[in-house]
Amino acid sequence: MKKYIVFFFVVFLCQIVNAQNEIKGKITDQNNEPLVGASIYVIQQNKGTVSNAAGEYQLSSLPNGKLSIQISYVGYKNQFETVILDNSKIELNISLKESPIEAEEVVVSGGYNSTQHTNAVKIDILKLSSSSNTTTPNFTEILTKVPGIDMISKGCGVSKPVIRGLSMNDILVLNNGVRFENYQYSEHHPLGIDEFGIENVEIIKGPASLLYGSDAIGGVINFVKEKPAPIGEIVGDYNLQLFSNSLGATNNLGIKGAGKNFFAGIRFGNKTNADFLQGGGTFVPNTRFSGNSLKLNSGFSNRNMSLNLFYDYSTYKIGLAEEDALDFVNEQGRGRKSEVYYMSLDNHLISTQNKFFLNRFKLEVNSGYQKSSLIHAEGTDEISIDMSLQTLTYETRLYLPSSAKSEYIIGFQGLNQINTNNNNREVILLPNANINNYSGFGLLQYTFFEKLKVQTGIRYDYKQILSQSVNLPTETTYRPELNKNLGSFSGSLGATFNQSEKLLFRFNFASAYRTPNLPELTSNGLHETRYELGNNNLVPENAYETDFSMHYHTDNITFDMAGFYNLLNNYIFISPSDDTTADGDEIYKYSQANATLYGFETGFHIHPEHIEWLHFETTFANVTGKKANGDYLPFIPANKINIELRLEKEKLGFLQNAYVKINSLTAFNQNNPAPDEEKTAGYNLFDFGIGANIKISTQKLAIGLSANNIFDKKYVDHLSTLKEVGYFNPGRNIALSVKIPFGIK
Repeated sequence: MKKYIVFFFVVFLCQIVNAQNEIKGKITDQNNEPLVGASIYVIQQNKGTVSNAAGEYQLSSLPNGKLSIQISYVGYKNQFETVILDNSKIELNISLKESPIEAEEVVVSGGYNSTQHTNAVKIDILKLSSSSNTTTPNFTEILTKVPGIDMISKGCGVSKPVIRGLSMNDILVLNNGVRFENYQYSEHHPLGIDEFGIENVEIIKGPASLLYGSDAIGGVINFVKEKPAPIGEIVGDYNLQLFSNSLGATNNLGIKGAGKNFFAGIRFGNKTNADFLQGGGTFVPNTRFSGNSLKLNSGFSNRNMSLNLFYDYSTYKIGLAEEDALDFVNEQGRGRKSEVYYMSLDNHLISTQNKFFLNRFKLEVNSGYQKSSLIHAEGTDEISIDMSLQTLTYETRLYLPSSAKSEYIIGFQGLNQINTNNNNREVILLPNANINNYSGFGLLQYTFFEKLKVQTGIRYDYKQILSQSVNLPTETTYRPELNKNLGSFSGSLGATFNQSEKLLFRFNFASAYRTPNLPELTSNGLHETRYELGNNNLVPENAYETDFSMHYHTDNITFDMAGFYNLLNNYIFISPSDDTTADGDEIYKYSQANATLYGFETGFHIHPEHIEWLHFETTFANVTGKKANGDYLPFIPANKINIELRLEKEKLGFLQNAYVKINSLTAFNQNNPAPDEEKTAGYNLFDFGIGANIKISTQKLAIGLSANNIFDKKYVDHLSTLKEVGYFNPGRNIALSVKIPFGIK
């Protein structure tokens, strides 16, 4: 009997070994010459390899089912292949085509693993590896390169992204797919995510509640982490940026490695900046900021599962350019250490992203725990606000069996949040509270006659907000306990029609919602220089947006155009009232009104066929926001035109990938301010940059030098909150960037 058992066990093991899925092949160029170092990346498993000296590659330990493979090489058009494995060994030979214009990329924010052109929801991608992203100490400013994206700013250290006129509570920020919660409700608070270890940023412009729930009513910004190292390699890089305007320095060092099944990485970052110089050369008091970050990740993958663990920590001190601080800091002079009137933010985020491959089914189980602390300090030992926010998020998605033409997903998401006031501080801006949210959704995508891809889905959310009472009923700062239960449906229907390989059209209609949050319902206290008063009678916002876009591309030209109309019912906003406190502070109140937002964006990029070293790119964005009574909405950006002329040379003497670029930004007059805003004059800015890769012995260096606002223009952007205290936007800034990559096999 034992012999039979042993025989059966050996046969079973052999069957497992023989049943391993494997993909191998060769990567070549148009002339059938091998491409060395081409990247072959399996999206579902978050792992990849590179081609060897003969252009050959091999991937094993792959799961059964449908897999998406991305093949990429610098200077060539990305290629995407879909394979369906069932204990298979496949030979996949790829011939890549040269492409001087940046090609489409894989997107992960649309629910499915797809590319930009095949997803029914339009998703813009900003690659942070580009040399153009090292010209400013303000990370949010980098996002404004995408048409339709702007920022509310209070200097280089405090800024918030704006998508088509909506911001803060109305857009959702994701850290590698995990909902990021750090008191984002105020324009006086920073974004909270730095650029360290981020490979690209995916942006959904318009309602995305179907996938992400409340707060995605205006769009989603997902900061996607860098990919693991290729199998069998340890790689890393050191990055340094120096900024003249803020006397700033940014450093970060990262190392990552990967074996056949395991991978891990670590990255450190540091920023330090003094008060910046406004146009004309004088410094803006108390706009200094500094901080540190640490990011760790590890993972395991085989044919049955892909497990990923991430830890992100950051701590920042940011000066507050308030009226009370200006005189004091002016007396002390320009500096970089925050000692009075500053915010201190600490953030811990641990998250897991796991996939289980169950033959033709795929199960995703993701979770994240985040603790954010916010302190407002008037002096070294004078802390007025001291709060912490703990957030637990979790998500399960089941991908049902599908074909090359179809995708089906059902899912469940949850959020549990606790807000706590610490150490009995003077101001209780928000009460202690518990927030719970549970939702279920279904999503399907199907391709008809190879050209028409349709995506639709529906979602239901239930949310509960419980807060404790604050102070006594006889006091002006009294707030009764709150117990709100809210529920809402949302959905979308969209389609992409590929008229040809070069031309596609995209249409999407989405309904979305946003529940009023804790600050809007319960605020009652001094927040920086204004007294904020919530309204517990607020009801959920509802949005109904229609989007239409087209994309045309050849080997040398791309053209994009998109239009939108967004109907907002019960739009929530804060504005000044006629009331003041006993101390004379102006009272700002939350209220609601029906509103509409509409506009368009367009972009054009040309790389002349017979002038291979020249690139010309321009974008234009327009948005109008109005309440039902005819008043304009606050924080609506001015119309803007961006133009970039770029000269590139793959080899120039001892330089590689050398470039020279000239940028111009034209902002038009904003003559349609909200009732509590003022009109803002337009302006023109010019930037310049040069850079190249240099090889010293066996070591490569990437060096860039840039100048922003070359003519030191004195201007005020309509979305700058510094105009409240009489200061201008940053003046001329010279930036030096150095990147040193390294690695071993």
